[in-house]
Amino acid sequence: MDFNVKKLASDAGVFFSRAMQFTEEKLGQAEKTELDAHFESLLARADSTKNWTEKILRQTEVLLQPNPSARVEEFLYEKLDRKVPSRVTNGELLAQYMTEAANDFGPGTPYGKTLIKVGETQRRLGAAERDFIHSASINFLTPLRNFLEGDWRTISKERRILQNRRLDLDACKARLKKAKAAEAKAALWSDEVEKAEQELRLTQTEFDRQAEVTRLLLEGISSTHVNHLRCLHEFVESQTNYYAQCYQYMVDLQKQLGRFSGTFVGNAESTSPPAATSPPAVAAASLPAVPTIPVVPTIVGVPSTVAESVLNPNEVKPPASGTRKARVLYDYEAADSTELALLADEMITVYSLPGMDPDWLIGERGNQKGKVPVTYLELLS
Repeated sequence: MDFNVKKLASDAGVFFSRAMQFTEEKLGQAEKTELDAHFESLLARADSTKNWTEKILRQTEVLLQPNPSARVEEFLYEKLDRKVPSRVTNGELLAQYMTEAANDFGPGTPYGKTLIKVGETQRRLGAAERDFIHSASINFLTPLRNFLEGDWRTISKERRILQNRRLDLDACKARLKKAKAAEAKAALWSDEVEKAEQELRLTQTEFDRQAEVTRLLLEGISSTHVNHLRCLHEFVESQTNYYAQCYQYMVDLQKQLGRFSGTFVGNAESTSPPAATSPPAVAAASLPAVPTIPVVPTIVGVPSTVAESVLNPNEVKPPASGTRKARVLYDYEAADSTELALLADEMITVYSLPGMDPDWLIGERGNQKGKVPVTYLELLS
């Protein structure tokens, strides 16, 4: 019991001494031991690393999960050391709604078919987003969080200890200075000087030891930067793969819609409202003139729906006039033998046939010939 009381009294005395020293330093009434320039540089670099790591961590969390409520929920699960429940991504939820709408409107209708195709792509985009978030959380967010909750806490703890050691050292220096001043007046204070010098040597040793420990931890910030650099590369690679997947999914979807666009437009004409007999003059004036491809006049004996009767475009002869050059905008894979595969930026010759769907043309490249979607072409004058 007596030991505990003495220890509490000693701790209270040390705390009071440090508080007095700190206050006098702030008021300019006491000297302060300054750290060397290299040590101060290490401290500044550590503080900068901590501040920027926090900002990067928080903003990356916002990037991966824009919903603040969801972020708070994930934070609570993490603090409770419980697994975060799986959450449906926005893309997957949109895919679900599109699929349900297609079943309601009729999966065999043009709109229903398109909803199913787009919905499937949205589902794949949502799954890719989920994989990206998971990868980024493990390879990037976790190392940053580990630094702030592990290494930085250790550094902060040792810095506080160093600060206390410095206050103790400066307080001993002040006591020794007072004892020497009193010794000059009376020889009876010689014992106080000897005691103050002994305390100073002890506190100087403790300060030097703590300064070395803190210095080693601060110098470890360089290895932290190396580790974070590796994690940053992994984050960029993960993000690149995610956007590459999204791009490929959308290109595939565009190709699928390009193949079915003719059928969809043809079927939709019967259910679409009649066009206005007299469109507004302003709208008509604002629309750019779209070049059209002359249609070959109907020949007696040839059915009006050539697109349906001519199964093999290779047997179709180009008209004497009305052909045009076109530049291919995107790669296109032929769905069957009646279509012509395209490569981006190549030049081909195109023309239309009587009764042919307006979204398709006949394209020629050397001896090759086949149907091509208009949306993949830039018609040249």
